[in-house]
Amino acid sequence: MWPGTRAAVLSTEHRQFTIYNFTVSRAFDPNFEHLRDALSACTLHEVIVKTRLETLEILDKLEAQHPGADTELHHTTAFELLVATILSAQSTDQRVNMVTPALFKRYPSARELARTTAARLEPQIHSTGFFRAKSKALIGMAKALVNRHGGEVPASMDALISLPGVGRKTANVVLGHALGVPGLPVDRHVLRVANRIGIAESEDPTVVEQQLCDALPRDRWTRTSDTLILHGRRVCKPRPLCEQCAVQELCNYFERVLRPIGGKSGAATVGTVSNPTPKSIAQPVKSGRGPRASKSRRGGSDRGSGPASRHKRPRPERGASRKK
Repeated sequence: MWPGTRAAVLSTEHRQFTIYNFTVSRAFDPNFEHLRDALSACTLHEVIVKTRLETLEILDKLEAQHPGADTELHHTTAFELLVATILSAQSTDQRVNMVTPALFKRYPSARELARTTAARLEPQIHSTGFFRAKSKALIGMAKALVNRHGGEVPASMDALISLPGVGRKTANVVLGHALGVPGLPVDRHVLRVANRIGIAESEDPTVVEQQLCDALPRDRWTRTSDTLILHGRRVCKPRPLCEQCAVQELCNYFERVLRPIGGKSGAATVGTVSNPTPKSIAQPVKSGRGPRASKSRRGGSDRGSGPASRHKRPRPERGASRKK
């Protein structure tokens, strides 16, 4: 937010929106060095957030597009899901699912995992990335489960996030999918999709989680997260496939960015923008001496750009006769 501004969140029965309002009293302060930028860029900025009814309509359409959305991490117990979710950080669910069968066979419970060492665990999880940090987190988490909870996974947010390597996202995954406690995990996909469509407005995962939970009944929290994650992986990618989206007509991004430049036909070009620069301009110059290297110093003729072309023509020896 610009210096000398204040944020006012206004809520009505039908719509919520945020207005960043420039404080006029600061505008006339001679010491206000950001006056020019503030007047040009921060006079009024409005961010529309969908109403509760609009949010429910959007999620209904997305659930119809992705029926049966669920976590893709393979597990049979809460402990296995906790381990798999920690391993999934900066990795893919497919990669984690390739590692966990052998891992769960060797460490079926927290007690076995707590007794191992990093030297033994790291080779088994190496392919998931950041294996040293994950190994430390897994062993610390297992020891905390044994010492504080008798080796069992607790069914409360506060207890889970007190474990090493466990944050709100991981805790919500375990609560919602293994312990029957409603939770709404917010990962990078949920963050991107929710902000892009307009059902949330924040770059803070905790704030987005709260906004979505306030708009939804508790029994839809976990299902909503699974749906948004799947939609973010398949359709609403960083370079979105808007032509495949079931809610493009309700999406803030489509309405404000794509519709003005072509509507549905413009959506098909997202992520495949062609380079308008002609090939003759875009092609790099092959010569190491730049465009001038292709011209000779005499008469501008093109005699090559190599070192030999830069040598002077040999002079005739003294006394030699010249042709007339």
